[in-house]
Amino acid sequence: MQNNSSAEQHSIRILPVLLAGLAGGLAEIIWVSLYSATSTVSAAEIARQVTVTVLPSLGGGTLAPLLGIAIHLLLSVCLAAGFAVVLLRPVLRRFGTAGVFISAPLTLALIWAVNFFILLPLLNPVFPHLMPYTVTLASKLLFGMAMAGVYAAATARTQGVISAAPM
Repeated sequence: MQNNSSAEQHSIRILPVLLAGLAGGLAEIIWVSLYSATSTVSAAEIARQVTVTVLPSLGGGTLAPLLGIAIHLLLSVCLAAGFAVVLLRPVLRRFGTAGVFISAPLTLALIWAVNFFILLPLLNPVFPHLMPYTVTLASKLLFGMAMAGVYAAATARTQGVISAAPM
């Protein structure tokens, strides 16, 4: 029997959160890159518009696309952390890893709706119209599945992204 303190039992492990966020963010980057390769939309312009949305004064610089990718990945890790803190434990306890594969994409779909219909039109009205909504929604769903895959693997490997606590 492990002798874990209460704080350890309820702590979130940083490495799986970091990996889940990066996996989700990279899934989106790959999806957008594939879409860009088959359309007239520039992946560099999409990345630049991420910078314009978050740091408008830096959107015109030559490093804006690289900065946009860095911002995107940082936000991806934050999103994975938020999911882990708010939803992961209750979903795992009630539905197991199958629930994570349902709740993660659904959560990302909700975030997509808030972003594309509320936040982005206010922050950067150009961004929501760079790609079709179906492409951007698919991007978020892929993020959710990639994030869920990492959390499921971490759960199987270590008895949870969240340290095992007595039920």
